Amino acid sequence: MATSQSEYYISPEEYLEGEKFSEIKHEYIDGQVYAMAGASDAHVTVSLNVSMLLRNHLRGSGCRVYMLDMKAQIDVINRYFYPDAMVTCDIRDKEFEYFKCYPCLIIEVLSESTEGYDRGKKFASYRHLESLQEYVLISPDRMSVECFRRNDEGHWVLYPYEKGEEVHLASVDFRCAIAEIYEDVTLIDENIS
Repeated sequence: MATSQSEYYISPEEYLEGEKFSEIKHEYIDGQVYAMAGASDAHVTVSLNVSMLLRNHLRGSGCRVYMLDMKAQIDVINRYFYPDAMVTCDIRDKEFEYFKCYPCLIIEVLSESTEGYDRGKKFASYRHLESLQEYVLISPDRMSVECFRRNDEGHWVLYPYEKGEEVHLASVDFRCAIAEIYEDVTLIDENIS
């Protein structure tokens, strides 16, 4: 989420060129750039776990898994975001080196400062991606995975998963125990006696 805002309009081309050399990442919203804050240990571990699980599942399929440093472009509304993880199975994405345009799955790991934005305006932006089939929100401090899946009518349906359940991501035919996503993460519930 945003920590600072530029006062001047920046073109998408200027933004993309600047990101190649920037020491910090920025998201781009209609001509404005917003610096991204760092992430917690749990946030990074959950992102890594889910990315590795997906990578192992999709190996050899033609689909690609990206995490943290790859941008998702939403051209129709002039936006670039850095999802915590995303998957694209669209061959057209091979032509883009610094961003992807056709993800079928986007995953965001929540944080206190970004949860409202990830659930609201960012999800509204991602829904402009015609290729997107699932948007997943993962809590970093308790076993909670919320999968929003686009149905045949184009409506988004929530599939929530909690402790002890198997997570299913239909867009890439992936299943795993929710505990695998939280491997090596200290959860709030574990500290409560």
